[in-house]
Amino acid sequence: MRALVRHPLWGRAWALVRPLDPYRSVKAALGWLVVISVVITTVLVLMAYRSAIELQVIAILAIIASLLVTQFVAQSLATPVLEMTSAARAMARGNYDRRVRVARRDELGDLALAFNRMAADLQQVDRHRKELVANVSHELRTPIAGLRAVLENVVDGVSDADPETMATALRQTERLGRLVDQLLDLSRLENGVVPLHPRVFPVKPYLSAVIGDAAVAMRRGHARTDVRLRLDVSPGGLQAYADPERLDQVVTNLVDNAIKHSPLDGEVTVRARPGQSPGGLVLEVLDEGPGIPHAQRELVFERFGRATTAGARDGGTGLGLAIARWAVDLHGGTIAVAESSRGCRIRLTLPGNGETHE
Repeated sequence: MRALVRHPLWGRAWALVRPLDPYRSVKAALGWLVVISVVITTVLVLMAYRSAIELQVIAILAIIASLLVTQFVAQSLATPVLEMTSAARAMARGNYDRRVRVARRDELGDLALAFNRMAADLQQVDRHRKELVANVSHELRTPIAGLRAVLENVVDGVSDADPETMATALRQTERLGRLVDQLLDLSRLENGVVPLHPRVFPVKPYLSAVIGDAAVAMRRGHARTDVRLRLDVSPGGLQAYADPERLDQVVTNLVDNAIKHSPLDGEVTVRARPGQSPGGLVLEVLDEGPGIPHAQRELVFERFGRATTAGARDGGTGLGLAIARWAVDLHGGTIAVAESSRGCRIRLTLPGNGETHE
C-alpha cells in the first residue's frame, strides 16, 4: 500500500479519499458514527415489525447500541486531547520532557506530531537559556574576581595604585567590556535588527586597516607581541561587495582567535581571493596552532562553544565565532573550518552581487 501511495496518481487519489476514511479524518469518523447509529436503529425497527418484539424494547436497544458506539468513538477522540492537556500542564510547570503518543492518522495525529515538535523546540530553547545564563555568569565571574582582587589590594594597602596595578585593572575592565559588547552584538544579529549596507570596496587597503586595528587591540588585551600578522591578497586590485562594518566584526574575531591559539613566534595569515560571482570574496585566516578536531568544528561556531585544544593563551568568551557566523549568514555566505596540514584554517565565502572591476 505504501508503494502505491508514493505513486503520484495514487497519492492524489488517496488524498481525495482521505476525508471518507474514518482512520484519517475526525470529520469522517463522526459522520460514520451517525451513519452506524441510523443503520442500527433502522435494523432494529425492521426486526420489530417482523417479530413479536415490542417497539419500546427495540427503541431501548437502539438507544443503548447508539450510546455504546458513541462512547467508543468519543473515547478514541478524547484520549489524545486529554493526553495533550496533561502534557501542556506539565510544560506550564517547566517540565518539557513530556511527549504525546502518536497512534492516530487523522487530524488529531497531526496535532500530536505538531505538539511534540513544539515541546522539543521549547525544551531546546529552555536548555539554551539555562546554558546562556550559566555561561555568562561564568564569563563575568572571572574578570570581576580579578578586578575585585586588584582593588582590594589597593584599598588594603597591599599594593600601590601604580600604573602597573591600574593596567591590570584596566585589562579586566576591557575584558568585561568585550563580553558585554559581544553579547549585545549577538543579540542584535539574532533578532535581525542589524541592517546590511553593502557596497563595493577595495579589499587590500580595507583588510590592512582592519588587521592593523585588530593587532593593536588584541596585543593590548592578550599581551601577545610575538605573533606576526601577514596579509595575502591576490590580485592586488581585488574588490568585494559586502558590508564593511559587519565584515570588520568577522575579520577581527577570526584574527583574535588565531592570535590566541598561535604558538610562540607564530604567524597568522589573512588570505583573500575573488569569489565565483562579481563582488564575491573568499577569505581565509590561518594560524600555526594545534588546530580544531574534526568532531568539534561545528561546536566552535555555537554560542560559548569552545574546542578542547591545547595552546590557547586565553580562553576568550566563546562568542567571537558565533558572531562571525551570524554576520556571514546575513550576507548569504558561508563560514567553516577547512582542512589544513598545520594549525587551523577558517574559510568564509561571500557571494557578492555588485558589479566590480579590477
